[in-house]
Amino acid sequence: MAIWIMIICIVIAVWAIFPPGPGKMPLFYDNNGKILPDSISEKTYIDVDGAKIGLLITGKSRSNPVLLFLGGGPGIPEYLLEYQNPSKLADIFTVCYLEYRGTSISYNSHINVDSLTTECYLSDAAAVTKYLRNRFSQEKIYLMGHSFGTCIGIQAAFRHPEFYHAYIAMSQIVNQSESEITAYQFMLEQYRQMNHGRMVKAFEKYQIAFSEMAYKEYCLSPLRDHAMHNLGVGTMHTMKSVITGIFLPSLRCKVYTPLERLNIWRGKKFTAASPVGSDRMEFNAYAEVPYLEIPIYFFGGIYDYTCCYSLQKNYYETMKAPLKAFYTFKNSAHSPLWEEPVRSMQIIKRDIRKGQKELSDSGTCHFHISPS
Repeated sequence: MAIWIMIICIVIAVWAIFPPGPGKMPLFYDNNGKILPDSISEKTYIDVDGAKIGLLITGKSRSNPVLLFLGGGPGIPEYLLEYQNPSKLADIFTVCYLEYRGTSISYNSHINVDSLTTECYLSDAAAVTKYLRNRFSQEKIYLMGHSFGTCIGIQAAFRHPEFYHAYIAMSQIVNQSESEITAYQFMLEQYRQMNHGRMVKAFEKYQIAFSEMAYKEYCLSPLRDHAMHNLGVGTMHTMKSVITGIFLPSLRCKVYTPLERLNIWRGKKFTAASPVGSDRMEFNAYAEVPYLEIPIYFFGGIYDYTCCYSLQKNYYETMKAPLKAFYTFKNSAHSPLWEEPVRSMQIIKRDIRKGQKELSDSGTCHFHISPS
């Protein structure tokens, strides 16, 4: 009897952590409980050079402008963050979340990891852009990048300005090696001030400013993510753990089938060893994209040390564009859209959709912060 009780308890625990699900996108309903007739909510695939590229497309009206969303990682589905912390982007856009080749629903164990280059991802983004323009009969669409997605997004906007109304950069990668060193120094100093001997010792083990090997080991170590989230300067200011904030929720997200949920993390590990996975650490926006021919809007969280806020601000001030605007989010770290969704949507509706910058920062703002 005891064995059966143990088995039942294990099954219940597994069911709670890893529930079954059909892998369907949530639908949109009117006040009478009927599906909105012009809405879209689907998981689909397109063929790009022989590979199946997964797309999650969602929106209340197909007649709304299209937004191509390039997420972080590579490998963490951006729709997962939207699912947990709804921003209501789908109220005013038809949003397409691109699941990168080799990740999530685009994961395929037969892919040659060496083929996953920045050029490959840029080619995929261009193919998806063409697909969206044709499918929804829109000459131009909007483009948004988050974290790793900004590395791909800003280069896509630079190469093909004719395809996009504007580019929205959330937590723009500028010079990631400089960002990592700045973040390392900040976190080490915070732990010194806290007299946290164990964490100080753990950081001092990695002399990242003086050793390339130490830098690589540190960036791949659990110490980096643990400290960032512990200090409130990681994914979200209030997210204290990647395990409870992203990993466990991903296992419970019924938008993905159980196999797709496992493939999220298989793909994350897979792409970490790819050329595009390392290219993001070498990307230098100052040199690669000194200007854009379309409007660019920066969303910067003041607590962001994943892609340092100060570097985002400095890059914004040096680059050229027909219209540029910077929005500082004072209660956010790395994900302002989901940390401050009300303000984000106000900016998108009143500024970005209208080609204005009335709600942007005025002048240059400098902030000194300490984690709360």
